[in-house]
Amino acid sequence: MQRDETVLAVGVPEAARRLGLSTRTVATLIARRELPSRKVGRRRIIPVAALEIFIGTDHLGGRVSHAKHLEGSPSSSR
Repeated sequence: MQRDETVLAVGVPEAARRLGLSTRTVATLIARRELPSRKVGRRRIIPVAALEIFIGTDHLGGRVSHAKHLEGSPSSSR
């Protein structure tokens, strides 16, 4: 089966797979409103853009992470 790469939203199992998390963890993030979702019929969907934003967010402070923190530059040490 060929996948359409223009998918705008995915279900909880696919979101979990893309994030490398369990479906239970994704469900918890949704319940805590840390990951936006929408209910369509019986199904819950998560926008792909929300997954990308979630990955780029520092969840301890709610800020977007900066790439220099990931590079290990001397100015990013605490």
